Amino acid sequence: MSTEHPHEHHILNPATEEVIATVPAATPDEVAAAVARATEAQRGWAALAPADRARLLRRFAAAVDGHLEELAALEVREAGHPIGNARWEAGNVRDLLDYAAGGAERLSGAQIPVAGGLNVTFHEPLGVVAVIAPWNFPMPIAAWGTAPALAAGNAVVLKPAETTPLTALRLAGLALEAGLPEGLFQVLPGAGPVAGAALVEHPGVAKVVFTGSTAVGKEIMAKCAAGVKRVTLELGGKSPNVVFADADLERAAAAAPGSFLDNTGQDCCARSRILVQRSVYDRFMELLAPAVTSFAVGDPADPATAMGPLISAAQRERVRSYVPEDAPAAIRGEAPEGKGFWYPATVLEATGPGDRTAVEEIFGPVAVVLPFEDEADAVRLANATDYGLSGSIWTRDVGRAVRVSRAVAAGNLSVNSHSSVRYATPFGGYKQSGLGRELGPDALAAFTETKNVFISTEEQ
Repeated sequence: MSTEHPHEHHILNPATEEVIATVPAATPDEVAAAVARATEAQRGWAALAPADRARLLRRFAAAVDGHLEELAALEVREAGHPIGNARWEAGNVRDLLDYAAGGAERLSGAQIPVAGGLNVTFHEPLGVVAVIAPWNFPMPIAAWGTAPALAAGNAVVLKPAETTPLTALRLAGLALEAGLPEGLFQVLPGAGPVAGAALVEHPGVAKVVFTGSTAVGKEIMAKCAAGVKRVTLELGGKSPNVVFADADLERAAAAAPGSFLDNTGQDCCARSRILVQRSVYDRFMELLAPAVTSFAVGDPADPATAMGPLISAAQRERVRSYVPEDAPAAIRGEAPEGKGFWYPATVLEATGPGDRTAVEEIFGPVAVVLPFEDEADAVRLANATDYGLSGSIWTRDVGRAVRVSRAVAAGNLSVNSHSSVRYATPFGGYKQSGLGRELGPDALAAFTETKNVFISTEEQ
């Protein structure tokens, strides 16, 4: 008989399968209590001058910076991320807090010319915001919703993924150490169907920010609709990496592995569909093979490691359901043996654009390569999925780069690059990849109500 407490989660190190922590899992009653505390804290926070909110958020950013190595080490242990990636993730939290702090004082309304009076608008905070973060990028994605929501005058209740709560819990502690009011930023580990559902359905929550699968995102959207709540969704992706014949093939091939192997492919922006113009297809594949097989896989704590394990045994089984490890592959890398949820880097050649592996999100270190004939064919293939999150275009022709980037139905495109996320620019998807935008100069406004006030100047 199991002695596991029904309200606890054991946290595993994906590289070793060892239990590294046990954390309590929030119940619906605990969620309700957290929302009540957040509601109270938010009133005082919203009443602060924007400059004072900004000052405290910058202190929070400084606290993150002072504990960057600690946070990165936690991310290595709970998520299996290579230490270099984990340091970037902790730094992204710091930078986003700084950026959002600057927005607190720029969140101004407008004076609109009208007849017979003065018309002004105000941005007012929503109240309590629920942020439901995923396990693939536990720190930065949690900050994408949390930082602008706090800067705009809201309180935040963050539910991290069941498998990766440790960095979120530490961030909550750092927020208190930095001087943020008690109850303003709370972290509630717990199961999605329990704690997550209770947060989404709680009448005291004004907005839900969710990052995760499209299927769960649809469920959350439906529940928010029942309560007429705002929602921001960042969901799945099956992003194209389009390589034209005139591209710098050596550079495109060298960059391709990182675009689908970074974070072991557990990235909604992964360029897991590589579309190559037929006239250079064979040459590109020759260049791609050594780039994939030399991608360093191993101990996430080793600075030389570029790819670690998958997050869990269940995720590895999901990847295997698409591509058994003994299935034919154009390119296959190595993976460590023994403990850990390892899976080798794998490149497949699709038999057609309708292949399951070419249209469904695998969320693992697997890419599918398809040839295309011309520009129109490339755009058709790029758009031949239900998703539209990211994509890359490799070409020396500036006109083609502009035409194709405008024609591809995706929210975040890069030319001769695989960059998707910058905290100073908006991020979000088309089609089944999400709803709304995060980050960028307008991020704070998404966490506010716009109030219009008309003051008559007519003589009485």
